[in-house]
Amino acid sequence: MMKFENIDGGNSQVLPENSAQPSPKPALQDPGVWFSDGHPSSFRRENNLNVSGSSPKIVLYSHDTFGMGNIRRTLLLSQEFITEYPGASILIITGSPMIHAFRIPSGIDYIKLPCLDRLQAEQYAPRYLPGCGEEVKETREAVLKESVLRFNPDLMVVDKRAAGIDGELLPTLHALRQNGRHTKLVLGVRDILDEPERTRKVLAGNGSFDVIHEFYDEVWIYGSRSIFDTAKEYAFPESVVGKTFYCGYLKRSTISTGRKEGTPRVLITTGGGGDGRDIIEAYLAGLSTLPRNVALRTTVIFGPQMPEPCRTDLLQRFGYMADVEFLEFEADITSRYAESDVVVSQAGYNTVCELLSFSRRAILVPRSEPVREQLIRARLMAERGFFDCIEPKDLTPETLISKVLEALHSSPITSGTLDLDGLPVIRERVRALLNCQRRAA
Repeated sequence: MMKFENIDGGNSQVLPENSAQPSPKPALQDPGVWFSDGHPSSFRRENNLNVSGSSPKIVLYSHDTFGMGNIRRTLLLSQEFITEYPGASILIITGSPMIHAFRIPSGIDYIKLPCLDRLQAEQYAPRYLPGCGEEVKETREAVLKESVLRFNPDLMVVDKRAAGIDGELLPTLHALRQNGRHTKLVLGVRDILDEPERTRKVLAGNGSFDVIHEFYDEVWIYGSRSIFDTAKEYAFPESVVGKTFYCGYLKRSTISTGRKEGTPRVLITTGGGGDGRDIIEAYLAGLSTLPRNVALRTTVIFGPQMPEPCRTDLLQRFGYMADVEFLEFEADITSRYAESDVVVSQAGYNTVCELLSFSRRAILVPRSEPVREQLIRARLMAERGFFDCIEPKDLTPETLISKVLEALHSSPITSGTLDLDGLPVIRERVRALLNCQRRAA
């Protein structure tokens, strides 16, 4: 079992810049205590507030279990924070098994938690250490607590779960309070979590609202009330509504490839790919039935979480297709969106934001189990004319390829009526929180 040195809540000692500094000691002179520059922690303990206010310390916690959505959103926010505050120090604490595959800009680093897998709605287990359920839980909890306390952030943004998976964040929240830290706490919530009735029961039953009320300064909803009124649909109590802000959807940076007219291009992407086989198989089977005078150039991204047997089977059956490019994973698919005419994908939050940002015509085939978040989002977006939708029960090769051909001859979507200003609003909220902290310090 991992053992960590406890952190006390003693008063910090701050030395003037021109004061005599004690002679550095070897980092391991005091067993169990780590000094980043050799100085005792009593001289390193800082107030949460940095002097200039332009170099905040920010933690982003993303529990990450299934798919790529949480870590992509976390990295997007991290990049936004480092752009707004070039002197910031940003620490990501994540359970994503793919964090290492992304480009991490200077000023951002991460701590990797042991991976979990989602078995059912609200049921999780270790992904790679199945025989160590309790040990993995204790390890994640301990790493979270010690990392946050020692980093001592000005701001902490928690993704989706106020108490973390199985309450793993609660010891950290209590320790911050008990140690007199002034970290501002924000809960970030995507537009839709699951169907309203089930979500209301979960949020009320697991004490999420009590945790938000007691510990959090703000709740950010990465969506628009005009699409889905998250607070109303999930019955937020007044104590939570009062600290809730609808930020808008998170628009991505776009590029233009300057591609000239030519053979239409179709992109097939299913995020992490763990349950993407049916979509890819249906598209390729439908593509194989087209007459020779119908030309399409296709890129298929399997996703890093697609089981190896599934990927191998698809390549054996469809790898002969000359105009199909197969990729296992691509961390930044910006250029793929830019050069595509039509996209076939699931309806995860990040994918939908990317499609809206690029104004891409798309056929959404949403995941409907174990939660119905994607299904609800796909239906709402289809009702408003942003995308076409095929529900999982209606997915066939004929239906999918027919929808793709229809989309190629339809007008590009316009997302002008949808609020995509989430990132500018978040910048404003961060400034307000940090300024508030400076006044309170």
